[in-house]
Amino acid sequence: MSSGKLLIYAFSFIFPLTLAIFLTPKVRKMAIKFGILDVPNDARKIQKEPVPLLGGVAVFGAFLAGLLIAWLAGWLNDGVLKNLQIAGLLIGGCLLMIGGWLDDKYKLKPWQSFLFPVAATIVVVIFGVAVKYITNPFVAGTGPFGRALFYFNWLDLKVISFGALFSFFWILGMIYTTKFLDGLDGLVSGIGAIGAIILFIVSLFWDVPMSGTSVLCLLLAGALLGFLKFNFHPAKIFLGEGGATFVGFMLGCLSIISGGKIATALLIMGLPILDVVLVILRRVFSGRHVYEGDRGHLHFRLLDAGLTQRQAVLILYFLALVFGLSSLFLQSSGKVVALVILLAVMILVVGGVVLMGRKKSENRN
Repeated sequence: MSSGKLLIYAFSFIFPLTLAIFLTPKVRKMAIKFGILDVPNDARKIQKEPVPLLGGVAVFGAFLAGLLIAWLAGWLNDGVLKNLQIAGLLIGGCLLMIGGWLDDKYKLKPWQSFLFPVAATIVVVIFGVAVKYITNPFVAGTGPFGRALFYFNWLDLKVISFGALFSFFWILGMIYTTKFLDGLDGLVSGIGAIGAIILFIVSLFWDVPMSGTSVLCLLLAGALLGFLKFNFHPAKIFLGEGGATFVGFMLGCLSIISGGKIATALLIMGLPILDVVLVILRRVFSGRHVYEGDRGHLHFRLLDAGLTQRQAVLILYFLALVFGLSSLFLQSSGKVVALVILLAVMILVVGGVVLMGRKKSENRN
Protein backbone atom coordinates (compact mmCIF):
# COMPACT_ATOMS: atom_id res chain seq x y z
CA MET A 1 0.00 0.00 0.00
CA SER A 2 1.42 3.38 -1.01
CA SER A 3 2.13 6.17 1.47
CA GLY A 4 -0.57 8.29 -0.21
CA LYS A 5 -3.24 5.68 0.45
CA LEU A 6 -2.08 5.29 4.03
CA LEU A 7 -2.38 9.04 4.58
CA ILE A 8 -5.90 9.07 3.15
CA TYR A 9 -6.92 6.15 5.33
CA ALA A 10 -5.31 7.74 8.40
CA PHE A 11 -7.13 11.02 7.80
CA SER A 12 -10.43 9.22 7.16
CA PHE A 13 -10.19 7.61 10.59
CA ILE A 14 -8.47 10.24 12.74
CA PHE A 15 -10.41 13.29 11.51
CA PRO A 16 -13.93 12.07 12.41
CA LEU A 17 -12.61 10.51 15.63
CA THR A 18 -11.11 13.86 16.72
CA LEU A 19 -14.16 15.81 15.59
CA ALA A 20 -16.52 13.46 17.46
CA ILE A 21 -14.46 13.94 20.64
CA PHE A 22 -14.82 17.70 20.16
CA LEU A 23 -18.52 17.71 19.19
CA THR A 24 -19.91 15.25 21.74
CA PRO A 25 -19.51 17.53 24.82
CA LYS A 26 -21.09 20.38 22.82
CA VAL A 27 -24.06 18.21 21.87
CA ARG A 28 -24.34 17.00 25.45
CA LYS A 29 -24.64 20.58 26.72
CA MET A 30 -27.24 21.31 24.04
CA ALA A 31 -29.30 18.27 25.05
CA ILE A 32 -29.21 19.36 28.70
CA LYS A 33 -30.17 22.90 27.75
CA PHE A 34 -33.25 21.75 25.80
CA GLY A 35 -34.16 19.06 28.33
CA ILE A 36 -33.64 16.17 25.93
CA LEU A 37 -32.81 13.55 28.53
CA ASP A 38 -33.30 9.84 29.08
CA VAL A 39 -35.04 9.68 32.44
CA PRO A 40 -34.89 6.38 34.41
CA ASN A 41 -38.65 6.00 34.81
CA ASP A 42 -39.11 2.27 34.10
CA ALA A 43 -37.37 -1.10 34.59
CA ARG A 44 -35.50 -0.88 31.29
CA LYS A 45 -33.75 2.32 32.33
CA ILE A 46 -30.78 1.06 34.29
CA GLN A 47 -28.96 4.37 34.79
CA LYS A 48 -29.42 6.08 38.17
CA GLU A 49 -29.68 9.66 36.89
CA PRO A 50 -31.10 11.29 33.72
CA VAL A 51 -28.62 11.07 30.83
CA PRO A 52 -28.56 13.46 27.84
CA LEU A 53 -29.63 12.06 24.47
CA LEU A 54 -28.85 13.30 20.92
CA GLY A 55 -25.39 11.67 20.82
CA GLY A 56 -26.16 10.57 17.28
CA VAL A 57 -25.96 14.22 16.22
CA ALA A 58 -22.26 14.28 17.18
CA VAL A 59 -21.61 10.97 15.40
CA PHE A 60 -23.42 12.07 12.26
CA GLY A 61 -21.80 15.51 12.32
CA ALA A 62 -18.29 14.03 12.51
CA PHE A 63 -19.12 11.46 9.81
CA LEU A 64 -20.75 14.08 7.58
CA ALA A 65 -17.80 16.49 7.79
CA GLY A 66 -15.35 13.72 6.93
CA LEU A 67 -17.53 12.46 4.09
CA LEU A 68 -17.83 15.91 2.49
CA ILE A 69 -14.05 16.38 2.62
CA ALA A 70 -13.44 12.92 1.14
CA TRP A 71 -16.07 13.50 -1.54
CA LEU A 72 -14.64 16.87 -2.59
CA ALA A 73 -11.10 15.44 -2.55
CA GLY A 74 -12.16 12.68 -4.94
CA TRP A 75 -11.38 9.83 -2.51
CA LEU A 76 -14.83 8.31 -3.02
CA ASN A 77 -14.71 8.30 -6.81
CA ASP A 78 -13.50 4.74 -7.37
CA GLY A 79 -15.63 3.99 -10.41
CA VAL A 80 -17.95 1.76 -8.37
CA LEU A 81 -19.43 4.04 -5.72
CA LYS A 82 -21.77 6.52 -7.41
CA ASN A 83 -22.38 10.15 -6.45
CA LEU A 84 -26.10 9.39 -6.31
CA GLN A 85 -25.47 6.67 -3.72
CA ILE A 86 -23.42 9.05 -1.59
CA ALA A 87 -26.20 11.63 -1.81
CA GLY A 88 -28.66 8.94 -0.71
CA LEU A 89 -26.57 8.20 2.38
CA LEU A 90 -26.50 11.90 3.27
CA ILE A 91 -30.23 12.45 2.79
CA GLY A 92 -31.09 9.23 4.61
CA GLY A 93 -28.82 10.17 7.51
CA CYS A 94 -30.40 13.62 7.75
CA LEU A 95 -33.89 12.11 7.86
CA LEU A 96 -32.84 9.82 10.71
CA MET A 97 -31.35 12.73 12.62
CA ILE A 98 -34.54 14.78 12.24
CA GLY A 99 -36.71 11.86 13.31
CA GLY A 100 -34.35 11.05 16.17
CA TRP A 101 -34.41 14.63 17.47
CA LEU A 102 -38.22 14.72 17.38
CA ASP A 103 -38.51 11.33 19.08
CA ASP A 104 -35.97 12.13 21.80
CA LYS A 105 -37.62 15.48 22.48
CA TYR A 106 -41.32 14.72 22.08
CA LYS A 107 -41.48 10.92 22.58
CA LEU A 108 -43.22 10.15 19.30
CA LYS A 109 -45.67 7.31 19.00
CA PRO A 110 -44.17 4.12 17.48
CA TRP A 111 -45.90 4.60 14.13
CA GLN A 112 -44.63 8.18 13.94
CA SER A 113 -41.01 7.31 14.68
CA PHE A 114 -41.30 4.42 12.18
CA LEU A 115 -41.87 6.88 9.32
CA PHE A 116 -38.33 8.28 9.39
CA PRO A 117 -36.40 4.98 9.06
CA VAL A 118 -38.79 3.94 6.29
CA ALA A 119 -38.29 7.24 4.47
CA ALA A 120 -34.50 7.06 4.87
CA THR A 121 -34.45 3.49 3.55
CA ILE A 122 -36.65 4.30 0.57
CA VAL A 123 -34.44 7.24 -0.36
CA VAL A 124 -31.18 5.33 -0.20
CA VAL A 125 -32.57 2.39 -2.21
CA ILE A 126 -34.02 4.68 -4.88
CA PHE A 127 -30.61 6.41 -5.04
CA GLY A 128 -28.96 3.12 -5.98
CA VAL A 129 -27.96 1.33 -2.76
CA ALA A 130 -29.50 -2.00 -3.73
CA VAL A 131 -28.41 -5.61 -4.14
CA LYS A 132 -28.06 -6.74 -7.76
CA TYR A 133 -27.47 -10.42 -7.09
CA ILE A 134 -27.15 -12.95 -4.29
CA THR A 135 -24.35 -15.46 -4.66
CA ASN A 136 -25.10 -19.15 -4.30
CA PRO A 137 -22.54 -20.20 -1.65
CA PHE A 138 -22.58 -23.87 -2.65
CA VAL A 139 -21.97 -23.56 -6.40
CA ALA A 140 -18.66 -22.83 -8.09
CA GLY A 141 -18.74 -20.64 -11.17
CA THR A 142 -16.97 -18.01 -13.19
CA GLY A 143 -17.76 -14.52 -12.00
CA PRO A 144 -20.49 -13.45 -9.60
CA PHE A 145 -23.34 -13.72 -12.07
CA GLY A 146 -22.27 -17.25 -12.94
CA ARG A 147 -22.84 -18.15 -9.28
CA ALA A 148 -25.90 -16.01 -8.71
CA LEU A 149 -28.67 -17.60 -6.68
CA PHE A 150 -30.85 -14.61 -7.54
CA TYR A 151 -30.10 -11.84 -10.01
CA PHE A 152 -32.06 -8.60 -9.77
CA ASN A 153 -32.40 -5.99 -12.47
CA TRP A 154 -34.74 -3.01 -12.73
CA LEU A 155 -34.84 -3.24 -16.53
CA ASP A 156 -35.79 -6.91 -16.57
CA LEU A 157 -38.75 -6.49 -14.24
CA LYS A 158 -39.99 -3.12 -15.56
CA VAL A 159 -42.16 -2.41 -12.51
CA ILE A 160 -40.28 -3.38 -9.36
CA SER A 161 -36.90 -4.85 -8.61
CA PHE A 162 -36.83 -7.66 -6.11
CA GLY A 163 -33.27 -6.57 -5.40
CA ALA A 164 -34.56 -3.17 -4.31
CA LEU A 165 -37.25 -4.84 -2.20
CA PHE A 166 -34.72 -7.16 -0.59
CA SER A 167 -32.40 -4.20 0.11
CA PHE A 168 -35.25 -2.20 1.64
CA PHE A 169 -36.05 -4.90 4.18
CA TRP A 170 -32.36 -5.63 4.82
CA ILE A 171 -31.49 -1.99 5.63
CA LEU A 172 -34.68 -1.44 7.62
CA GLY A 173 -33.98 -4.64 9.56
CA MET A 174 -30.47 -3.46 10.38
CA ILE A 175 -31.86 -0.10 11.53
CA TYR A 176 -34.21 -1.76 13.97
CA THR A 177 -31.59 -4.24 15.13
CA THR A 178 -29.34 -1.45 16.39
CA LYS A 179 -32.34 0.50 17.68
CA PHE A 180 -33.46 -2.43 19.85
CA LEU A 181 -29.85 -3.26 20.78
CA ASP A 182 -29.31 0.19 22.31
CA GLY A 183 -29.87 -0.79 25.93
CA LEU A 184 -26.42 -0.72 27.56
CA ASP A 185 -23.76 1.98 27.69
CA GLY A 186 -21.52 1.83 24.64
CA LEU A 187 -23.08 -1.31 23.17
CA VAL A 188 -24.33 0.00 19.83
CA SER A 189 -21.51 2.50 19.25
CA GLY A 190 -18.89 -0.17 20.03
CA ILE A 191 -20.41 -2.93 17.91
CA GLY A 192 -21.02 -0.40 15.13
CA ALA A 193 -17.33 0.55 15.19
CA ILE A 194 -16.30 -3.13 15.15
CA GLY A 195 -18.59 -3.73 12.18
CA ALA A 196 -17.25 -0.74 10.27
CA ILE A 197 -13.62 -1.77 10.85
CA ILE A 198 -14.26 -5.36 9.73
CA LEU A 199 -16.06 -4.14 6.60
CA PHE A 200 -13.03 -1.89 5.96
CA ILE A 201 -10.66 -4.85 6.20
CA VAL A 202 -12.90 -6.90 3.91
CA SER A 203 -12.92 -4.04 1.40
CA LEU A 204 -9.11 -4.16 1.20
CA PHE A 205 -9.30 -7.71 -0.12
CA TRP A 206 -12.37 -7.61 -2.35
CA ASP A 207 -13.04 -4.04 -3.51
CA VAL A 208 -11.30 -2.00 -6.19
CA PRO A 209 -7.98 -0.43 -5.07
CA MET A 210 -8.50 2.57 -2.75
CA SER A 211 -12.26 2.03 -2.74
CA GLY A 212 -14.73 4.68 -1.67
CA THR A 213 -16.37 2.08 0.56
CA SER A 214 -13.18 1.59 2.57
CA VAL A 215 -13.03 5.36 3.23
CA LEU A 216 -16.69 5.40 4.32
CA CYS A 217 -16.06 2.51 6.72
CA LEU A 218 -13.16 4.36 8.35
CA LEU A 219 -15.18 7.57 8.61
CA LEU A 220 -17.96 5.71 10.42
CA ALA A 221 -15.55 3.80 12.68
CA GLY A 222 -13.68 6.97 13.65
CA ALA A 223 -16.87 8.90 14.44
CA LEU A 224 -18.23 6.06 16.58
CA LEU A 225 -15.00 5.49 18.51
CA GLY A 226 -14.68 9.21 19.22
CA PHE A 227 -18.21 9.18 20.60
CA LEU A 228 -17.55 5.94 22.54
CA LYS A 229 -15.14 7.85 24.78
CA PHE A 230 -18.22 9.51 26.32
CA ASN A 231 -20.69 6.66 25.79
CA PHE A 232 -18.89 3.75 27.47
CA HIS A 233 -20.02 2.93 30.99
CA PRO A 234 -20.71 5.09 32.89
CA ALA A 235 -22.15 6.94 29.90
CA LYS A 236 -22.19 10.73 29.92
CA ILE A 237 -24.44 10.80 26.84
CA PHE A 238 -26.59 8.32 24.90
CA LEU A 239 -26.88 7.88 21.13
CA GLY A 240 -30.60 8.59 21.20
CA GLU A 241 -33.06 7.47 18.54
CA GLY A 242 -31.22 9.14 15.66
CA GLY A 243 -27.83 7.71 16.55
CA ALA A 244 -29.06 4.18 17.24
CA THR A 245 -30.89 4.01 13.90
CA PHE A 246 -28.05 5.68 11.97
CA VAL A 247 -25.55 2.99 13.00
CA GLY A 248 -27.77 0.21 11.63
CA PHE A 249 -28.57 2.27 8.54
CA MET A 250 -24.89 2.73 7.70
CA LEU A 251 -23.89 -0.88 8.39
CA GLY A 252 -26.76 -2.09 6.21
CA CYS A 253 -25.83 0.27 3.38
CA LEU A 254 -22.08 -0.38 3.61
CA SER A 255 -22.62 -4.13 3.46
CA ILE A 256 -24.42 -3.61 0.13
CA ILE A 257 -22.18 -1.06 -1.56
CA SER A 258 -19.02 -2.89 -0.49
CA GLY A 259 -19.88 -5.62 -2.96
CA GLY A 260 -22.77 -7.34 -1.26
CA LYS A 261 -20.97 -8.32 1.97
CA ILE A 262 -24.29 -9.17 3.58
CA ALA A 263 -23.00 -12.48 4.94
CA THR A 264 -20.17 -10.56 6.65
CA ALA A 265 -22.63 -8.11 8.20
CA LEU A 266 -24.78 -11.04 9.32
CA LEU A 267 -21.81 -12.56 11.12
CA ILE A 268 -20.96 -9.25 12.81
CA MET A 269 -24.55 -8.45 13.79
CA GLY A 270 -25.83 -12.03 13.91
CA LEU A 271 -26.26 -12.24 17.68
CA PRO A 272 -28.18 -8.93 17.95
CA ILE A 273 -30.31 -9.87 14.92
CA LEU A 274 -31.21 -13.25 16.40
CA ASP A 275 -31.92 -11.58 19.73
CA VAL A 276 -34.29 -9.08 18.10
CA VAL A 277 -36.09 -11.87 16.20
CA LEU A 278 -36.56 -13.92 19.39
CA VAL A 279 -37.79 -10.90 21.35
CA ILE A 280 -40.30 -9.98 18.62
CA LEU A 281 -41.58 -13.56 18.39
CA ARG A 282 -41.94 -13.75 22.17
CA ARG A 283 -43.92 -10.51 22.25
CA VAL A 284 -46.19 -11.61 19.39
CA PHE A 285 -46.95 -15.02 20.88
CA SER A 286 -47.60 -13.50 24.30
CA GLY A 287 -50.12 -11.10 22.75
CA ARG A 288 -48.10 -7.95 23.35
CA HIS A 289 -47.30 -5.16 20.90
CA VAL A 290 -44.01 -5.54 19.02
CA TYR A 291 -42.92 -2.07 20.17
CA GLU A 292 -43.67 -2.75 23.83
CA GLY A 293 -40.35 -2.59 25.67
CA ASP A 294 -39.22 -5.19 28.21
CA ARG A 295 -36.09 -6.73 29.71
CA GLY A 296 -36.19 -9.77 27.46
CA HIS A 297 -33.20 -8.75 25.33
CA LEU A 298 -29.99 -10.72 25.71
CA HIS A 299 -28.06 -7.75 27.13
CA PHE A 300 -30.62 -7.34 29.91
CA ARG A 301 -30.56 -11.08 30.59
CA LEU A 302 -26.78 -10.87 31.02
CA LEU A 303 -27.29 -8.19 33.66
CA ASP A 304 -29.99 -10.23 35.37
CA ALA A 305 -27.58 -13.18 35.43
CA GLY A 306 -25.18 -11.10 37.54
CA LEU A 307 -22.83 -9.48 35.03
CA THR A 308 -21.94 -5.81 35.22
CA GLN A 309 -22.69 -3.47 32.33
CA ARG A 310 -19.05 -3.45 31.27
CA GLN A 311 -18.78 -7.23 31.41
CA ALA A 312 -21.97 -7.73 29.37
CA VAL A 313 -20.91 -5.19 26.75
CA LEU A 314 -17.38 -6.61 26.44
CA ILE A 315 -18.76 -10.14 25.97
CA LEU A 316 -21.01 -8.92 23.16
CA TYR A 317 -18.09 -6.97 21.63
CA PHE A 318 -16.00 -10.15 21.72
CA LEU A 319 -18.65 -12.28 19.99
CA ALA A 320 -19.20 -9.66 17.27
CA LEU A 321 -15.44 -9.40 16.74
CA VAL A 322 -14.82 -13.16 16.60
CA PHE A 323 -17.61 -13.93 14.16
CA GLY A 324 -16.91 -10.81 12.12
CA LEU A 325 -13.21 -11.65 11.77
CA SER A 326 -14.10 -15.21 10.76
CA SER A 327 -15.59 -13.77 7.56
CA LEU A 328 -12.09 -12.69 6.50
CA PHE A 329 -10.96 -16.30 6.27
CA LEU A 330 -14.09 -18.09 5.08
CA GLN A 331 -15.46 -18.61 1.60
CA SER A 332 -19.20 -18.23 0.98
CA SER A 333 -20.07 -21.80 2.04
CA GLY A 334 -17.91 -21.38 5.16
CA LYS A 335 -19.86 -18.28 6.11
CA VAL A 336 -23.08 -20.29 6.01
CA VAL A 337 -21.52 -22.81 8.40
CA ALA A 338 -20.37 -19.93 10.63
CA LEU A 339 -23.92 -18.56 10.70
CA VAL A 340 -25.20 -21.96 11.83
CA ILE A 341 -22.54 -22.01 14.56
CA LEU A 342 -23.60 -18.48 15.53
CA LEU A 343 -27.18 -19.69 15.92
CA ALA A 344 -25.96 -22.50 18.17
CA VAL A 345 -23.92 -20.00 20.22
CA MET A 346 -27.01 -17.82 20.58
CA ILE A 347 -29.02 -20.77 21.89
CA LEU A 348 -26.26 -21.72 24.35
CA VAL A 349 -25.78 -18.15 25.57
CA VAL A 350 -29.51 -17.56 26.06
CA GLY A 351 -29.88 -20.92 27.80
CA GLY A 352 -26.90 -20.19 30.01
CA VAL A 353 -28.03 -16.74 31.12
CA VAL A 354 -31.57 -17.99 31.79
CA LEU A 355 -30.20 -20.71 34.09
CA MET A 356 -27.86 -18.23 35.80
CA GLY A 357 -30.74 -15.84 36.29
CA ARG A 358 -32.90 -18.56 37.83
CA LYS A 359 -30.13 -19.64 40.19
CA LYS A 360 -29.57 -16.02 41.24
CA SER A 361 -33.30 -15.62 41.90
CA GLU A 362 -33.42 -18.86 43.91
CA ASN A 363 -30.43 -17.76 46.00
CA ARG A 364 -32.21 -14.49 46.83
CA ASN A 365 -35.28 -16.39 47.98
